[in-house]
Amino acid sequence: MTNLLEVKNVYKNYGNYTALNNVSLTIPKGSIYGLLGPNGAGKTSLIRIINQITMPDRGSITLNGEPLKPKHVQQIGYLPEERGLYKSMKVGEQALYLAQLKGLSKTEAKKRLAYWFDRLDIGDWTNKKVQELSKGMAQKVQFIVTVLHQPKLLIFDEPFSGFDPINANLIKDEILELRNQGATIIFSTHRMESVEALCDDIMLINKSKKILDGKLIDIKRQFKTNTYQIGVKAANLQLLKQDLESKFKLTPAHFKTLEEALKLNIKLEQNETPNHLLQYLISKGEVFHFTELLPTVNDIFIKAINSN
Repeated sequence: MTNLLEVKNVYKNYGNYTALNNVSLTIPKGSIYGLLGPNGAGKTSLIRIINQITMPDRGSITLNGEPLKPKHVQQIGYLPEERGLYKSMKVGEQALYLAQLKGLSKTEAKKRLAYWFDRLDIGDWTNKKVQELSKGMAQKVQFIVTVLHQPKLLIFDEPFSGFDPINANLIKDEILELRNQGATIIFSTHRMESVEALCDDIMLINKSKKILDGKLIDIKRQFKTNTYQIGVKAANLQLLKQDLESKFKLTPAHFKTLEEALKLNIKLEQNETPNHLLQYLISKGEVFHFTELLPTVNDIFIKAINSN
């Protein structure tokens, strides 16, 4: 897979403050790339540079193999965390105006707007002013304006902020569909469950520096601890627990069951396999729960930040 966006050794300072310190990344075409980090880490500075709102002090950026230039603005769609609709304008008029700024003809813009307004079920709001809309409705409008010109690169900064669960799921499905249609997406958020559901690759930035990046599945493998969560029913649970304590490293597990059972997290040594553990448990009782505890993005985020 070739890369749509490449950022190489980018630095950005604001006076004595370093916002980005030698940051590099590559974003494959047709992928969703999670840009993660605590507040003040440098995410917004990087997004602003990609959008050419500001320029890097050093480093280079290429889009689709070409050095990033003003002409590429037409190939980028940006949904900022701080929304920017004009509150006193009518929804339809504003969306049409912004679409034309992105290079669409009036006729084509109207055609695409009709499609998206119907798709997101906001057609009845065309003649309403933005100030009359709920926050969620206004964000649907901004989402439409962001994707309407079918840019090669989409940048979503906290796209689910203010949405109820139903509409958040609706927008999530639209983001996945845009990816399936070939769009490349940068996704910046503090909602780690959204990263789990959407992202193919991630980068974690902290204190202006990149501290990890790569395919999400590979990063999960890197942080896995060879720990398994088990649930077992047996005649004597206390005796079984004592037996397990003599052989493995245990911690309590917390999940709901309908019957009394032994619930544990068991860490295996490098020379031990899950098959070995499972066979042992089957010999001691009825195993009704057995799963590997893979690190969540939230776990990885906290561990990587605290160790940096």
